[in-house]
Amino acid sequence: MLRALEIRDILIIERLDLAFQPGLNVLTGETGAGKSILLDALGFVLGWRGRAELVRNGAAQGEVIAVFDLPEGHAARDVLDDAGLDAGPELILRRVNTTDGRKTAWVNDRRCSGEVLRRLSETLVELHGQHDDRGLLDPKGHRAILDDFAGVAAELSAVRAAWAARAAAAKALREAEEALDAARAEEEFLRFAVKELDELAPEPGEEEALDVARRRMQAAARIREDIAKAHAALSEGAEQNLTDASRWLEGAADGAEGALDGALAALDRAMVELGDAVSEVETCLSGLSFDPSDLENTEERLFAIRALARKHQMTPDELPELRASLSARLDALDRGAEGIDGLRSDLQEAEAAYDTAASGLTAARTAAGLRLDKAVSAELAPLKMERAVFRTQVEEAAPGPEGRDAVSFTVATNPGAPSGPINKIASGGELSRFLLALKVCLAERDRGVTMIFDEIDRGVGGATADAVGRRLAQLAAEGQVLVVTHSPQVAALGAHHWRVEKSVADEVTTSTVTALDAGAREGEIARMLSGDTVTEEARAAARALLAG
Repeated sequence: MLRALEIRDILIIERLDLAFQPGLNVLTGETGAGKSILLDALGFVLGWRGRAELVRNGAAQGEVIAVFDLPEGHAARDVLDDAGLDAGPELILRRVNTTDGRKTAWVNDRRCSGEVLRRLSETLVELHGQHDDRGLLDPKGHRAILDDFAGVAAELSAVRAAWAARAAAAKALREAEEALDAARAEEEFLRFAVKELDELAPEPGEEEALDVARRRMQAAARIREDIAKAHAALSEGAEQNLTDASRWLEGAADGAEGALDGALAALDRAMVELGDAVSEVETCLSGLSFDPSDLENTEERLFAIRALARKHQMTPDELPELRASLSARLDALDRGAEGIDGLRSDLQEAEAAYDTAASGLTAARTAAGLRLDKAVSAELAPLKMERAVFRTQVEEAAPGPEGRDAVSFTVATNPGAPSGPINKIASGGELSRFLLALKVCLAERDRGVTMIFDEIDRGVGGATADAVGRRLAQLAAEGQVLVVTHSPQVAALGAHHWRVEKSVADEVTTSTVTALDAGAREGEIARMLSGDTVTEEARAAARALLAG
């Protein structure tokens, strides 16, 4: 509910503080008094697109503050949460417009964008009138209006889920077909590359191992001859010489009286060390022994692995991974047709499920459309439009997440006359009554929203104006309705009444709004009945209207 509206330096309003109430709030006044400026100011703070220049002449900036009650569960709380803004028991919107055109907005004292204001406004206020292009006259919103009236949230959720599943199945099939086409385009390459990799079968780390073995064999070929010569010298010449020397010294030892004992001991040690050296050299020679063909084979495989790596522009150690990847693609190609058939079957099942859900939603919308037509027709009779025809058209449209229905509200103002879109067929007064009848039927969906009717009673009077007023009061019974009106019958049914007046002082025009008590209401309604000169008869008529 809109609780307060404060306006500073907007157009011809210098300062204005309004405290609105639940129920039917009526604003009356002479034409041009500034009633539409109030709506301009409210639209400005709600982020609606409107006049470019709003700042009062001579002021540095204009400002509007709107205060709304925000009960628990109100839809505005979700918008605030999405925007990262705090939500308390009240919502304070403030927007400033400077003379250079800059606009700045706050929500509960925190800066926000105009887009956030507009999203909030959709949950807070509905504006209705013959120039309304945001609500019931916008054909783009008719399907959502019918869905709310029909109460098909569960059916709509099922259709959205089925559409998402259908889209996922279609995407999977499309991607699989594209992958299969791409694989077929490179089938010859895949088969040759996999065959080549399979034949060589490189292993991770193999290139490094082959390189080490190759270098070892190349080194062995260079040093083995020298080592063999050393082995021959040690095992044949040196050993024999030591043996001979030891034998000769032992024969002379007895006559040397111990002088040769140290030499003989040294020779014994030398023989042991010589034996160890020969053994180590033999071990080395054994390790350096290889078949010359081993070096050739090692080099051949090493060069083949390196050549294949260069061909595929990668390191030799990446070849096994490439082999696995290309083999998988080739397997996918070979199994592709079978997989495509399965995905086509999945898509057919998803499409069938979507068709079932969408058909159920269409049936529910069609039935609800008939109920809405009947309800609106019942409301049109008291509004002196009993011969008019309202129809909810549910027609087939391109399938989508909201189903495959296009919904539009059409009217025919007289029997036999062609029907057409509600915003193109009806005249100003007829259109206002169509809108009011529709709003009465849809009132249940508008709980928590302040409804504003801008001269919706234009072009009607007498009993029809009284019927309009009573339906506005009915809409306001459990909520809040603001109505700008020139009809005394409507004004008399208001629970709260404000008069908008324009005055000129020192060649400056200003607009003021005054809350009326019971006596002032009688005078205002009498003025609406009789004009500038308020007669006693007009006052009597005003009292009769106020008495109900």
